[in-house]
Amino acid sequence: MGHRTTDISKFFIAGINYKKTDADVRGKLAINNEQYQNILSLAPSFGLNELFILSTCNRTEIYGFADNISQLIDLLCTQTKSSKEIFRDSSYIKNGMDAIEHLFNVAAGLDSQILGDYEIVGQIKQAVKISKEHNRIQAFTERLFNCILQSSKVIKNQTELSGGTVSVSFAAVQYIKENIQDISNKKILLIGTGKIGRNTCRNMVDYLGTKNITLINRSEEKSFLLAEEMGLMNASYDNVEEEIKAADIIIVATNAEQPIIKKSDLINSKEKLLIDLSIPNNIEASAKELSQIDLVNVDDLSKINDATLQKREAEVPKAKAIIAMHIMEFMEWHKMRKHVPVLKAVKTKLNEIHSSPLFAETVKITSPIINKEEKIQRIINGMAVKMQRQNQGGCHYIEAINDFMS
Repeated sequence: MGHRTTDISKFFIAGINYKKTDADVRGKLAINNEQYQNILSLAPSFGLNELFILSTCNRTEIYGFADNISQLIDLLCTQTKSSKEIFRDSSYIKNGMDAIEHLFNVAAGLDSQILGDYEIVGQIKQAVKISKEHNRIQAFTERLFNCILQSSKVIKNQTELSGGTVSVSFAAVQYIKENIQDISNKKILLIGTGKIGRNTCRNMVDYLGTKNITLINRSEEKSFLLAEEMGLMNASYDNVEEEIKAADIIIVATNAEQPIIKKSDLINSKEKLLIDLSIPNNIEASAKELSQIDLVNVDDLSKINDATLQKREAEVPKAKAIIAMHIMEFMEWHKMRKHVPVLKAVKTKLNEIHSSPLFAETVKITSPIINKEEKIQRIINGMAVKMQRQNQGGCHYIEAINDFMS
């Protein structure tokens, strides 16, 4: 399968995102870690070897090398709650340079539901890490991933695309500020202290001016440590029902396959604001039907627009210019990859020549001191540059041997 890395047209992406699908559909097409590992294990039986999957609250995308896109879609949909037909109806498919540019844009936050949302970089890192652990990342994807990280870092440092404080976790805090009076007297419950939960927690402490916040996590140690760090309260997951009843504001940032808060849990409750930051939804959508319940999800939060987002819009051209530069660098590397077999062959031949008795006698006469490794590498580097400029591999092969002998 490794030869496919030389043919960029075989690099595909198939995905769905917030632009054409709502949170409910995205939830049915989301991939959790266990499903991801199943997909990576099944990949060879679908004729696939180099791939990774990005599944967030905004998107599910599969990237990889294939003879045709059906291989990737069929593999992905072995683990989704929805069919491949539904995926295809809502999906976008790109290959070659279009797929590469799309991934650069995603990593920069240009394709995020909230423009410039930098949390996506960590999610891409995690996606590639899992794939790499299953030996599904090879030279092409490894280099592409590194170039994308470099591009995102430059955009973060040299533009204001991610400036200000706008993200899904911050949008949740903004919603609370705009819709809840007398926040200091409201009891807030945060369920889930993964990355988004932690970010939301810190934003609440920084911007709501209250510490009347209780944290709950299935793995209690995580919520305990965060509560201790932030000076908040912590409760056991065994007491989640009591905490839900007592809370005025509930934020759910968990990764359960089924809702952990159902409409039936809230029928006789007091007025509550519920914010669901999970995909699939971890608060039953029908809870919104209850008159005393205000329920919002990530799609609702993404509609928040303020001056920060307008400033970010102005930075898009700068970000695209940086991406174009890094794509050009990546393509230069890819162009050189086709010369690697020849360069390796020449290096092997030069080492063989150096080991021959005839060469040893010649060196004694002409040059009593010689650094073999340094000279060979210098010749290989020079040959690589010439091959990049001129398509004359055979001539450069002969020239390299002559240079070594001189």
